Order: sequence, then C-alpha cells, then structure tokens
Amino acid sequence: MDRLQGKVALITGGARGQGREMAELFTAEGATVIAGDVLDAADTESSAVTFVRLDVTSEESWKSVIDEIVATHGKLDILVNNAAIITYESILDTTVEIWNRIIDVDQKGVFLGMREALPHLIKTGKGAIVNVSSIWGLAAVPSAHAYHAAKGAILNMTKNVASAHGEDGVRANSLHPGYILSPMNEHQAPEINAALTAGTLLKRPGMPIETAYAALFLASDEASYVTGTSLVVDGGYLAP
Repeated sequence: MDRLQGKVALITGGARGQGREMAELFTAEGATVIAGDVLDAADTESSAVTFVRLDVTSEESWKSVIDEIVATHGKLDILVNNAAIITYESILDTTVEIWNRIIDVDQKGVFLGMREALPHLIKTGKGAIVNVSSIWGLAAVPSAHAYHAAKGAILNMTKNVASAHGEDGVRANSLHPGYILSPMNEHQAPEINAALTAGTLLKRPGMPIETAYAALFLASDEASYVTGTSLVVDGGYLAP
C-alpha cells in the first residue's frame, strides 16, 4: 500500500469515473493527490483526495492550481492528464465548434498541463507523466472524428516529451483504455456498447479501477525504466 509513498500527484478529470478511481487508488498507495475538474465530486466526506477546480483549457487555471500545489506541498511528482470529452459525429457532421471544443479539452488540455508541470517534474529528478489517450488513438471507428484526432495526437505528444526530457529524469507514457464503464460514455448508444464488448477477447467492458491500476504502474517507480511507450488496457480489443 505504499507504491506512491511521499509522492504528490495531480490528476485531471478526477471528480468521477476512472479519474476518481485513479485519485482514490493513488491516495491509498501513499500519494498526496489533488484531483482537478470542472465538475463537483460526490461523496468526498470520507476521501483523503483534495478536490480543486481546474479548467484544463485555461492557462491561468493550470498555473493557479500547480502554483498552489507546489506552494502547499513543495513539489509535484506526478501528472495524470485524464480529462476528456467525446461526441460521436463523422467528419462530414463535425462542425468547427465541435472540433474546437473537443481539441480544446482533449488535446490542448494535455499540452497545457505538461508545459506547466514540466519545470516542477524536472526538479524532482524523476517526475512521471501519464497521458490518458484511448484505443481510438491507435485505431478507428467511423465516428467521433475530433475525438480520434485528439487521442491520436496525445500518443505522439507523449513520445515527444519523453524524448525531450528523458535526460531530465522525466518519464512520459500514454495509457489507451478501451470500453470502460464510466460516466463519460453512459449516454453512448447501446449498439456501440454491444459492439465494443463483443469485440473484446474478454467479452466484457472494463471497470475504472482496471485503468487506475495501469496508471498506478506507469506513475510509480516500478515503471522507472518505462518511458515513451503506450499501454493498452482494452480487454484484448486491438489484439486480433
């Protein structure tokens, strides 16, 4: 229960779903966890996680939150960029407004978070970044065009930072979940859910805790020689 003992971690999209599972798991493993979100977290009375307001599309919001973390805790060891939104249009139905909104949250949010956190991660000498992409960052279906674009970009953004800052002791890896039962996809069409489940080798959707454990590994010192890679957690969906 001490795989992150003494670490300070910031997790975005941490109010619910897999982000909340990550936040609670990281806390149970000894980390001081700050969960940033634009949504209010529920059932916080018994939680040791610190929940803060963070708009990942805003430079000012990122700077304010990270400055406060460093002022309070003296450092930042781990950044998990998990916040995301999704809509399901094909490219012909994707308006500029839809494109801008998805890219703003899902891609620019990752860029801003890494840029603001990196100076502090470098100071620790062994900082860790986990960027949550998706299996749709590695493969495609004929919808969610903007989401595919953002999640694909995250893969190479992560590799870029791993390449640029490996000598600084910073590790950066991307995490690619498949169909995970979470609030983000609770309104997804039943036929999409059925197809995704049927396509997995395990014939079931994943649970948020299963991506949380993968993020824990990548963030921990157990992955001290793992950087610039992409960890897929999809029940075998991409295996065939």
